[in-house]
Amino acid sequence: MSSLVRLCAVDEVSEGEPRRVVVDGYPPLAVYQVGDDYFVTADTCTHGMASLCEGYQDGEEIECPYHGGAFNIKSGEPLAFPCTEPLETVPVELADDALWVASRAGA
Repeated sequence: MSSLVRLCAVDEVSEGEPRRVVVDGYPPLAVYQVGDDYFVTADTCTHGMASLCEGYQDGEEIECPYHGGAFNIKSGEPLAFPCTEPLETVPVELADDALWVASRAGA
């Protein structure tokens, strides 16, 4: 059984305002709220070195602040050029009013 790593409290994430989180074993992560659900992707755009948390979230879509490329938050799939490579998505768990991911430390 894998151990879990705490990302942040649920109340630290608001819809339309992704939160950047850095935890051991992962690249910088973006935590999103979409309705009553939470999702986690890599925070760095696959087209350039932009933080997606500095971009614009519209529902299930995150737009890169540099070139206007966009991704689906749930699947990581690119939705708008110039982005063509998908984002890494990370399964997230909700427990004790916080968001958690499987530990990758030492992987």
